[in-house]
This record gives sequence, structure tokens and C-alpha cells, in this order.
Amino acid sequence: MGLFGGLAAFSGTGASTLNGDELATISAASRSLAGMVELARHIDGHFLPYYLFMHFWMKAGSAELWLRLPSAVAIGVAAWLLADLGRRLHSTRAGVVAAGLFAILPSVSYYGAFARSYAFAAAAVVFAFWALHRALERPSGRRWAAYGVAVTLVCCTHLFAVLVLPAHALLVRREVLGRMAAALAVGCVPAAVLGLIGYGERHAISWIPQRGPEVLLTFPKMAAEAEVLGVALFAIALAGAVLLWRANGVRAWAAAVAGWLVLPPMLLLAVSWLVTPVYVDRYLFVTAPALALLAGLAVASLPRLQVVAGVAVVVLGCLVALPEHVDVREENGRMENIPWALRVIKAEPDDAIVYGQSQLRAGFDYYAGSLMPVDVLRSGDAPDPEGFGYPEQSDVAAALAGHERVWVVWRGTKDSGLKEDGLPRVEEVRRAGYELETAKHSADLPGLTVALFTRADRPTRASRRSATKTPTQGTERRRRQAQEPGGRSR
Repeated sequence: MGLFGGLAAFSGTGASTLNGDELATISAASRSLAGMVELARHIDGHFLPYYLFMHFWMKAGSAELWLRLPSAVAIGVAAWLLADLGRRLHSTRAGVVAAGLFAILPSVSYYGAFARSYAFAAAAVVFAFWALHRALERPSGRRWAAYGVAVTLVCCTHLFAVLVLPAHALLVRREVLGRMAAALAVGCVPAAVLGLIGYGERHAISWIPQRGPEVLLTFPKMAAEAEVLGVALFAIALAGAVLLWRANGVRAWAAAVAGWLVLPPMLLLAVSWLVTPVYVDRYLFVTAPALALLAGLAVASLPRLQVVAGVAVVVLGCLVALPEHVDVREENGRMENIPWALRVIKAEPDDAIVYGQSQLRAGFDYYAGSLMPVDVLRSGDAPDPEGFGYPEQSDVAAALAGHERVWVVWRGTKDSGLKEDGLPRVEEVRRAGYELETAKHSADLPGLTVALFTRADRPTRASRRSATKTPTQGTERRRRQAQEPGGRSR
């Protein structure tokens, strides 16, 4: 089942183009070790462990498939551990169905083909529950050490993955309280360090809006990345929690797995209210394995035809979510389609290009060939040591001198850049004497917008042709034609 899960994730790896977050991974991991530490002092400090891993992984290349392969492998590991955890809690059938349901989730196809740490976080969380079950089943120093390592991995893969750990407290017993608390305390040291770093860098997520309790209603859709499948699996998962609660000897596990599913979104919303807005759907991908596990337990508890029912649920779930699977595998599956933007740009010699957000330059550097407009604002090849932008000239008008056409690209809708109080770079291009000629936006939001601006006083093609024919030339031509037989030029 681990192989099935890994293949399901890897099947979409080369379809969708890299988006801004994945390009940030490339930018961070391409730096020296000192450069990554410097970056972590200003932004993305909680991603430093993942960036360090990718730094060495990228020594072998930076192709899309290679960058996303670790996430697909992490999904495979998560599916394998989930299958064994289901077996431990109920039966082999439950584990197989749970892993199958996990593999066919569109969210797994998305994050399993995504060069960020979210698939790692999901695998680490499943590992932590699996290791805890082994430690509680037969306590030993080695098993508690493995549990401590698993908790450490949870804390290092993504800061908000730690929101699943309160569910572990529902499994504590008096006889293991000391060893479990010690393993948790040691394992959570990275979370404390990365949490302090993240708190100091909260300005970097100032774009996240404040959310209300109504956002919890969309949680099932978010966990599955599919509305119908997500709601259906959530209902089945609740039934699975009830069935597990009724089973002898596993009531605590019923509460813990249910807590794994529902506590992270509620705790993330609480952090948003009490500290700073942080509620983003992708931070909660760690709940997807719990959704599949509880649904698998429910299906395996059916009194008859368990195998047929399990296969039917997995196949039906895949068919129901087929449109979402197609969406995440399209070229625009990450909603920042840079190859599309490159096809829109029909560059002429001496055309210029200006980026509405400096960090977009990384994507065009990755995908563009040699036929690109002149990057007139660029003043250095290395990104900002404190972020993902690039050093640029401040005088846009001076940089555009001598260029009649300029392409402007930005992340967002056409209106977001062209309105009166839109992007500063667009306004600077206008003030430099350029007028909008055309603008196109890619599908989905936020997407990319490509706009062409031309000089307001730029002569038209017809006027340029006529300008090359002076009155003297025209008079001389007519005089020669009149002297030729028939009055026509030969």
C-alpha cells in the first residue's frame, strides 16, 4: 500500500508547473549553508530543516520530477505506516482500506507532487501515532526513543504539525506517564525553537486574513481537496470513530484519532485569534491521514462483504474525485502557470520586461529560454539574502529609456494590478510614459497576469512606413515614372 500511495502521488509530479512556494524552495536550498541560516533569520525560519534536506538533495539536480520526488516518497511512507496502524487498531482490512482511501485523495495528489514539506509533515505525524501505539503496546526504552524521534520529526517538518500532538495526551496512562512525557518534552524542543523564530517572523505572513468559525465548515473539503468526497469521507470517518469507541480496549484510540482529525483546525483557528492570523488550509494537510484512517475503520467494520465494500469505496471515491484529480494534474494545477505566461509574451527585439513582484523573476529564470525581453530593472543575479526578491533599480523611467514596448507580469488578477491603487510597478511604468495595449490573465486565482504597455507617443506601423518616404523621394519617384513608357515603373 505504501507503493500504491507513492505512485498515486508521483503520477502528478511532472504535470503541473512549479508555483511560487516551490520556487522559494529552490531559491532557499540553492544557497550556501550560511546563506540559508541568514535567510532563516528573516523569513521561513521554521522551514529551515526542510531547506537543509533539499540543499543536499538538489546536489543531484533541480528538475521538476527530482524536486518533487521526496514528497511522493513521503506519501508512500505515510500510506505504509497508515496501513499498519489500521491493522493494529482493527484489522488488516481496515489498514488496507485506510491506505487506499488516503492514496486516492486529491489533496494527496497535490501535496505528494509539491516541493514543500507538507507531505513530510503528514508522514511524520503518521509515524508518531504508529510509534506511540508500539510504545504503549509493549513499553521499552527503544520504543520510547523511537517515539521521541517521531515527535522530533513532526516538529521539524512543519511548525503547525505540532497541533496533532495534543491528541496524544488522550492516550496517556499512569504507568507510562513519565516516559511518555520525557519523550514528548525532548521531541518538542525543535518546536519551541522554531516557534520562537516563527513568532519573530510573523510579519512574513501578514497577508493571511483573519478567519471566523465558519471556516471550519469547509474543513472536510480542504482535507480531501474535493467537496463531495471530503464531506462523504468525513461523515464515514465520524461513524468510524463511533465504531472504534464501541470496541473493547480501544476507546482511548478512538478519541485520539478523532482528535487527530478535528483538533488541528480548531487549534489553528485559536492561534489565529490569540496570536496572529495563521489559518491556511495547507497547514492542515496533516489531518488527511486521520480522515482516511477513520473512514477505513468504518468500512472494515461492516459485518459482511468487507473486502468488496472496501474495494468499492476506494474505487467509487476515486471516480467521485476524478475532476479534482484532473485539475491538480493540469499545467495550471498550482495556479501560477509561468509557461503559459511565456507563451503569451511575443517579444520583439529590444522589448523590456518588468515584474510586479520581484520574486516572480525566479520562475521565469527557471522556465524561460533565450528569447526573453530585457530584464531592465535587474541589478544582480543573486536573490536578496533576507528574502526571495531580487535587487532592482529604483528608477523605472531611466531603466526603460530606449524601449518602446514593455511587458509587465504580476501575480493576481488584471484588476489587482491595473486599478488606480494597484501595483506600484504598473503605476511607475505608466508614469514613465507607457499606455496599456493588452492584458491577459491565466485561469484560476490568484493566477498570473501578462500585460503589454507601449509608449504613448510611439508611432504606428503605418506612420513609421510613411516616415521613411520623404516628400523629395516621392516627387522624384513620380517624375521617373512619368518618363517611363506607360507611366509605370518596371
